[in-house]
Amino acid sequence: MAQNITQKLIQSHLVDGEMIADEEIALKIDQTLCQDATGTLVMLELEAMGLERAKTELSAQYVDHNLVQEDYRNADDHLFLQSAAQRFGLWFSRAGNGISHPLHMQFFGKPNKTLLGSDSHTCAAGAIGMLAIGAGGLEVAMAIVGQPFHLKMPRIIGINLIGKLPDWVSAKDVVLEMLRRKGVKGCVNCVIEYYGPGLKYLDVWDRHVIANMGAEMGATATVFPSDDVTREFLKTNQRVQDWVELLADKKAQYDLNDTIDLSQLEPLIAKPSSPGNVVPVREVKGHDLFQAYIGSSANPGYRDFAIAALIVKDKRISTNVSFDINPSSRNILEELANEGLLSNLIHSGARIHQAGCNGCIGMGQAPATGRNSLRTVPRNFPGRSGTKEDSVFLCSPETATASALTGVITDPRELNFAYPKVKAPQKNIINKDMFQPPLPLENAGKIKLIKGPNIKSLPKLKPFPNDLQLTVLLKVNDNISTDEIMPAGARVLPYRSNIPKISEFIFENIDETYANRAKEFNDKKQQHAIVGGENYGQGSSREHAALAPKYLGLELVIAKSFARIHRDNLINFGVLPLSFDNPEDYQLIKQNDVIVIKDVISLLKKGHELIAKIESQNKEITLKHTLSKRQIDVLKEGGLINWVKRA
Repeated sequence: MAQNITQKLIQSHLVDGEMIADEEIALKIDQTLCQDATGTLVMLELEAMGLERAKTELSAQYVDHNLVQEDYRNADDHLFLQSAAQRFGLWFSRAGNGISHPLHMQFFGKPNKTLLGSDSHTCAAGAIGMLAIGAGGLEVAMAIVGQPFHLKMPRIIGINLIGKLPDWVSAKDVVLEMLRRKGVKGCVNCVIEYYGPGLKYLDVWDRHVIANMGAEMGATATVFPSDDVTREFLKTNQRVQDWVELLADKKAQYDLNDTIDLSQLEPLIAKPSSPGNVVPVREVKGHDLFQAYIGSSANPGYRDFAIAALIVKDKRISTNVSFDINPSSRNILEELANEGLLSNLIHSGARIHQAGCNGCIGMGQAPATGRNSLRTVPRNFPGRSGTKEDSVFLCSPETATASALTGVITDPRELNFAYPKVKAPQKNIINKDMFQPPLPLENAGKIKLIKGPNIKSLPKLKPFPNDLQLTVLLKVNDNISTDEIMPAGARVLPYRSNIPKISEFIFENIDETYANRAKEFNDKKQQHAIVGGENYGQGSSREHAALAPKYLGLELVIAKSFARIHRDNLINFGVLPLSFDNPEDYQLIKQNDVIVIKDVISLLKKGHELIAKIESQNKEITLKHTLSKRQIDVLKEGGLINWVKRA
């Protein structure tokens, strides 16, 4: 039977289950990726599980998020991660080397392999024909110790690309068009697979841009073929031996289908404060601008910086605009310097920052209150930039740079000069010396983990209670992101390895009283529930958004629907996610209502529906779950770590 690329990848790595949509399957994981904002918990989890040596083909730990060293915390955690990488047999990429996703694709990614990463944008590696999936850190830790990754068999969306992009339109506009069509939850439990004649006009870095933001649509993964374009990319990076061809069969079919004519696209922009709020740039042109920002894992290629440098050549940035350049890697920064393009940017008035994620997750470069910021980053959730009342737009490098020149949001097609043509650098910089390779096993065992005073042991979780009588301490609306549950930024992320401390910031941008109220309940041995709307927990894979509320006594989240990664993180830390059978029942529950469910575990095992009583109203509602038998067992034990220890 003819297969598409996704089916081939899944079948070749399937260790349990059947390839039937929505059924649980288990996949062998070849490679893993961690970044520092999530990696500290992963390394603590590996320590708790007594790992001797990573059992994957390759695992890598990157330092790219927490680069602002205002005090000892981030610096201490970097030392901890370096020692843990040496101890457990991982590659280590130090601060300043660059962003995990483009670096991993350039140096380690291989077509026809699986990659699991503790970052939601791990899906970017699908650009070279990998099945690359973002997950919670605990799932990644399990993969490092040799366990398969469990997920629901996804539906596969085939996107036929035809035509060729016009001038002033680039790969970011392709994925923004996808977001315009699908929204932020239109691809949950799906893999997006691109094919068609338009692919030959998209290089690997273009594909990376598109694959990266599959996460913003809720997709499990994004997959491109491994073709001649992929081979040329690996050859350029001195890894042609890693290339294998991976194409869809001629008569391959998809669960859902769509077509994008690249030649008909125009510059697009996502308005505040959702990646799905997409309109043509021409509809918002003329609005004042405070900041334009180039960089992030969503536009990490040499071309993305080179086009900006060519646009501003011999010109000056508007005096009212901060033009922030965030190189995605040390290699690209060096290439820009060699080609004279870095001097273009500097001379124009741009601010050059170190290679890393930086302002994408609020680690510096926060915009002024209420002032418009155009960014090539993947997300513009409220407050993610580091400014509570922010106004962040998502766009291409062309749109951001054109607007930086004029001082207002500008359709780049209206600039009065020809579209610059980017040429490949005369010399590709391939500096693998910035990576620290795994130590031999006999030396790794002698390494002691370096723990600063900010690193605390993981909280011990209790088995899940059989009867629930929980007060609803918080009710939130649709599309609540993990950034709103657990804020990012330079103020909060340094406490990522200190769950008691980081729990103080939970939901602070929605209800600054929540953490204290939850702590008061928990101190009295009283647990609680949260009620949410559609797509609860979208965005980042950071498991702190599940573990920190659990530490404060969260036992149950009832929502209209859940984002994939956050739902799994809740289960893995012993929190039950249930959804409304009738979405209208969301209106019934009020904050401070008491929810009662008796004999929970038995009900979960019997079927997919449970009856809950709103005790304070003397009303009953029907709730439903999608937990597998394995996940019910995990929940019963109080989380995945307990389940592993008891297995």
